[in-house]
Amino acid sequence: MVNPKPAFTDAEYASRIEKTRTAMDAAGIDVLIVSDPSNIAWLTGYDGWSFYVHQAVILGPSGDPLWWGRAMDRAGAIRTVWMGDEQLLGYDDSYVQNPAKHPMEDLSRHLHDLGWAYRSVGVEMDNYYFSAAAYNALLMQCPKANWRDATGLVNWQRAVKSDREITYMRRAAAIVTAMHARIVEVAEPGLAKNVLVAEIQRSGTLGADGHWGDYPAVVPMAPSGMDATAPHLTWDDSPLVAGVPTFFEIAGVYRRYHAPQSRTLVLAHAPDAYLHAADAIQAATNAALTAARPGQTCGDVARAFNAALAKHGHHKDSRCGYAIGLSYPPDWGERTMSLRGSDTTVLQPGMTFHLMPGLWLDDGGIEITEPILITDTGAACLAQTPSGLTVKH
Repeated sequence: MVNPKPAFTDAEYASRIEKTRTAMDAAGIDVLIVSDPSNIAWLTGYDGWSFYVHQAVILGPSGDPLWWGRAMDRAGAIRTVWMGDEQLLGYDDSYVQNPAKHPMEDLSRHLHDLGWAYRSVGVEMDNYYFSAAAYNALLMQCPKANWRDATGLVNWQRAVKSDREITYMRRAAAIVTAMHARIVEVAEPGLAKNVLVAEIQRSGTLGADGHWGDYPAVVPMAPSGMDATAPHLTWDDSPLVAGVPTFFEIAGVYRRYHAPQSRTLVLAHAPDAYLHAADAIQAATNAALTAARPGQTCGDVARAFNAALAKHGHHKDSRCGYAIGLSYPPDWGERTMSLRGSDTTVLQPGMTFHLMPGLWLDDGGIEITEPILITDTGAACLAQTPSGLTVKH
């Protein structure tokens, strides 16, 4: 059955397969087993909340890729992938969370049937979705295969976005702009944090500009006060308090493409330390955006950012950005490029990043971040959210 609402054309998927096979050849890999759901979706279009069980795409030396997963999820593959039904393999439910047997035993049987169990086979070893038990089962069932680490191989092919992907990211950016506007609209002293987060999630799902909103790979981060000295706390039912900053790290999402963006909100009046920190972040952001142009490296951007930040008396130990695009939980990053001094990756038009200037102070934190696109001439902010510290009187 043909996917009734494909996200991309068959030609675009064919181009992705060709790029991936070129990378496989360069790495000496004959057969690739992809377990990251972001990479599975990028190669095949598969979209379902089934990544809590073992699933994969198998890309051999030629022909269309094979989708492999739980038998009941094959129906979802039929509805979402671009390949024919004959390319969709489902394993019996007795393999699901059964200590006596492992799904990779079934995948290994397919490798043997296809004549690939003696080839050089790549797996994503350092990935959220590929376990030590999965690898051990493959080793036991296919002991003569030449197992290779293919972590990041597909991720790197996703680095430069197509025109359609950029369109989706612009739609996601419009959604996150609407989400931040909703925060400012409803936030007031005494409003319970969980009520505000419910409004954030509602806005993100409703979407913007006539485009629906998908679910994010990361839940909203919304810490206030001392909780905001930590970067990754979520929310509770505590009320918003006048004069206590709260940062909101959220993402608009369209067809799994993410546009993360953070803003820091203060009700009534802003502490001087936060006003000064916001000025430092804005100066560093401007320096990074100026440096982020084709031919420069990720490290060049980070050095420009950190130099501007230092002039304002601040220092940031962590990276100031990372690649973004198509993602599934638990991470909306692409796990390739980082905006840090040691990253020598050369920027190209079509790359997309979350420029992430977060600072954590003694009594809280401030995040004012941007999803950006590398263009032919420089960098462009994808979202239209007003910059700077947000103060609502």
